[in-house]
Amino acid sequence: MNLKEMLEERQFDKIWESYCGFLDLSIESYMDIQNRLMEEQISLWCKSALGTGILKGKMPKSIAEFRNMVPLTTYKDYADILLQKRGDLLPDNPIIWLQTTWEGGKHPIKVAPYTRSMLDVYRQNVTACLILSTSTAKGKFDVENTDRFLYGLAPLPYATGLFPLALSEEIDIEFLPKVKDAVEMSFSERNKLGFKLAMKNGVDFFFGLGSVAYAVSQSLSQMSTGKSGGIKSLLKCHPKMIYRILKAKYMTKKENRPLMPKDLFKLKGFMVAGTDNSCYKDDLERLWGVRPMELFAGTEPSIIGTETWTRNGMYFFPNTCFYEFIHEVDMMKLKENPTYKPKTFLMNEVVPGEKYELVVSLLKGGAFARYRVGDVYRCVGLTNRDDNTCIPRFEYVDRVPTIIDIGGFTRICEYGIQDAIELSKIPVRDWTALKEFNENNKPYMHLYIEINQSRFTENAVNTEIVKDILSTYFKYIDQDYMDLKKILGMDPLKVTLVKCGTFETFKKLKHRPIAKLNPSSSELRELINLQYIDAGR
Repeated sequence: MNLKEMLEERQFDKIWESYCGFLDLSIESYMDIQNRLMEEQISLWCKSALGTGILKGKMPKSIAEFRNMVPLTTYKDYADILLQKRGDLLPDNPIIWLQTTWEGGKHPIKVAPYTRSMLDVYRQNVTACLILSTSTAKGKFDVENTDRFLYGLAPLPYATGLFPLALSEEIDIEFLPKVKDAVEMSFSERNKLGFKLAMKNGVDFFFGLGSVAYAVSQSLSQMSTGKSGGIKSLLKCHPKMIYRILKAKYMTKKENRPLMPKDLFKLKGFMVAGTDNSCYKDDLERLWGVRPMELFAGTEPSIIGTETWTRNGMYFFPNTCFYEFIHEVDMMKLKENPTYKPKTFLMNEVVPGEKYELVVSLLKGGAFARYRVGDVYRCVGLTNRDDNTCIPRFEYVDRVPTIIDIGGFTRICEYGIQDAIELSKIPVRDWTALKEFNENNKPYMHLYIEINQSRFTENAVNTEIVKDILSTYFKYIDQDYMDLKKILGMDPLKVTLVKCGTFETFKKLKHRPIAKLNPSSSELRELINLQYIDAGR
């Protein structure tokens, strides 16, 4: 039975147990599931051409041996096979291939294969997220077959395009606009039509990247105050929506404030994914009147974690991936020395308060083994009295230090920055870049640059000129960077010019150069104290 059939028969206890029962697991039961599924995966993976190529003749007979023999991997270890979509070389036959950005400017895309079994697990877990987004306590939720879902997602071949596809196998939720129509539309067109349809009949669910949800929420208020349509447009709305619209206009005028989505819609469930969600959750709650539930999903690892009604930490699904964790100290050692072999910890070995880089081995015939996803989490607890769980929960911190991710949209690496600088022809002697947050807690990339003054006088260049030139080339080499401005209306770059000789002085004082990406706060303070030309403030 799928969710629709169980809802029709009002089997609410069975629904909760089927989709959300993992929350009742003990850590011992959780690890039993992890180990059983991983043993099955090892048998498939090690026999595949992909697995034998990475193992180089070794054949592990246990999970412990697998962790010892298989090195930590990145996408480069799979690129030759996956980019050619050689399904015959994989542990199981792929049904669908998803796509995402790899490294803007150097490697445009990466693809990830999904087997039928992986899609079944995805469907089960995405349904759990739908249920939990409406829950107020254990076993309490509010989902109906007639619910409407505002479509704020990128279509296939992107990972978010799987969401409506998977849900359609479980329940007859109506997406606004319909998925078959939405895939042919631009981001702006989908928003406008989705909002127009929602205004007529209402909406119950909303899901998107936190940054995108915020941009959409802002545009909803602007579109709802437009003059187009008038009384004729209003008469097309459901009577319930007509009442809400008239009431909303009265209240906003009385309170002398802008119209907000919460004035028009009463969401049952609100879900956000991606990075930097902590920057948007408070604003989204203010705009919609509902606290967003954070979940974590990626192209390679699939959907791996979700919050519950407590909204204070994500729990990882035990049947998606086998999880390993690299401690923050070892993660930094890896940054300095890529050949370093760190110890990894399992789910029953993590410590509250500590930060970890996530490593996953996909289950159910997946391709990736001991794969460094590129994300950092903090363990916030091993138990939780508020929702009576006994398994670890995590909060998302950020991407690994070798990547600058802004709003879940773009992954800026050292190569991308260097490439933009070289294309710009600006005579840059040295630079460092890091992710920072403005006064409104919104992310941006701060680039500290030293110009070769033998070719330019101090008066011939300023931060705005350098910023404008570099922005042009970042957009040229990275489509996602361009979308930050186009879709989110965000300017993600700030430039500070530092005094000539600053980086060399730092190197002499510290006996090493400053990190190119995300230097520590103490390193940055020392660099700044060596004086700069123009802070660009």
